[in-house]
Amino acid sequence: MRAILGIGNPGKKYKLNRHNIGFLILDNFAQSYRLKFSPSKFDYEYLEGVFDFNEYVLIKPTTYVNNSGLAVIQLIEKYSIDPTDILVVVDDINLNKFDFRLKKSGSDGGHNGLASIIYHLKRNDFPRLRIGIGSDFEEGSLSHYVLSDFSKDEIKFLENLYPVFSDIIKSFIVGGYKSALAVYSKLKQEIKNNLSLN
Repeated sequence: MRAILGIGNPGKKYKLNRHNIGFLILDNFAQSYRLKFSPSKFDYEYLEGVFDFNEYVLIKPTTYVNNSGLAVIQLIEKYSIDPTDILVVVDDINLNKFDFRLKKSGSDGGHNGLASIIYHLKRNDFPRLRIGIGSDFEEGSLSHYVLSDFSKDEIKFLENLYPVFSDIIKSFIVGGYKSALAVYSKLKQEIKNNLSLN
């Protein structure tokens, strides 16, 4: 079994926040297969499924972003999953808006959710799909920026990218990081080619 964990804050008021892009992507994936998240006795909502004969679980922590690592530890204990089989979907201010990167490991990049996961795991070798939200904010207003909602135009743009993220997630479910990397590389090249034609 493999797991995909989105980072975000629970609650309706945070739903469309830039910080919640991980939740938005997982919600879209679930909706596309007519699946729903369920509460659990742990610090996360979850959804179990099967894709191409491969079992998977989607996780949305019910803690706030800063404590995302608690859900990861509970996930590992419940499902006996190795951290290398957990794909973390996370926002990133260090990438241009809606650019994305797939990484096998790395630092927290200044993201408190990733920092919490690394702290609790005591390791940083877990895959992460980083989605850029840009850095269009003044010094000292980072918190306000990441907790602000996407605009309607940004949501529309994001909706066009959902199939791309879904393909990466499906490839991770089937074949882990190497499979996801192959699909990611192909999709990035296709996007680059399309942009060069416009």
